[in-house]
Amino acid sequence: MPIPHRRIRGKLLYTSDHAGREGTERGREYFTLSVAADGRRTLRACTEIDDAPNVLRDVTLSLRSDWTPEDAFVRLSVGDRFMGSSWFRFTETLAECEGYTAAEGRISQRWPLARRLQGFGTHPIQADAWLTSMVDLRAAEAGALPFRGEYDNLLMCSLDHRGASGPMLMRFEKPVKLAFIGRERLSVRAGTFDALHYRFAETTDDGSGETRNEPGRHPPYDLWCTADGDRVCLLAMVKGYMMTRYELVEYECLEARD
Repeated sequence: MPIPHRRIRGKLLYTSDHAGREGTERGREYFTLSVAADGRRTLRACTEIDDAPNVLRDVTLSLRSDWTPEDAFVRLSVGDRFMGSSWFRFTETLAECEGYTAAEGRISQRWPLARRLQGFGTHPIQADAWLTSMVDLRAAEAGALPFRGEYDNLLMCSLDHRGASGPMLMRFEKPVKLAFIGRERLSVRAGTFDALHYRFAETTDDGSGETRNEPGRHPPYDLWCTADGDRVCLLAMVKGYMMTRYELVEYECLEARD
């Protein structure tokens, strides 16, 4: 039978980099990507964080061919208790959310937009890899590297560092800092790939180890994704108080066929 879209399946393993816990498994992420012939793509992800209070998140996120968000669904549980469930839609002029959360009850949000959003943060690590599309790669590589930019045309479903709040429309008070470091050849458990190296929030934490989980104060966050146009997350590492590592351990790509 014909399959009109490409399918990519993967698993990211979450481990700790804290002293005394190096390499300890602390969670995992299972994801499937589908890419249509017209360039539209959808991520389906299940993320599990074991550290108390444990987090279980189910996400469906769809992007247009220009990598801008079109719609999304997020369901969240924290500490084995239902936190919220919300649907999101984005047009040229509007961001909207319909949902229900344990804290707020029934919610209905309508946020006017000056222009189409560049990104929507839903907290799977693979979704973070897709956020790197905000960087104009051609322009970044035309100048001196690393290329550093600030991006304010994005929304989030949670401002908590673990995504353990909401889900609803939220906005950072300050632009998100995102740098393109360069191209690398990277080996992970799932294989060896040509990679693009990015860094989020590179100056927002002093590395003192003091616990912070505040919007706008995310520790430095390095992420490597495939350079093949799909932006599959290969490896990510967060420093500061979080000290976590996310590595691609399973990868499968099935091409479309007539």
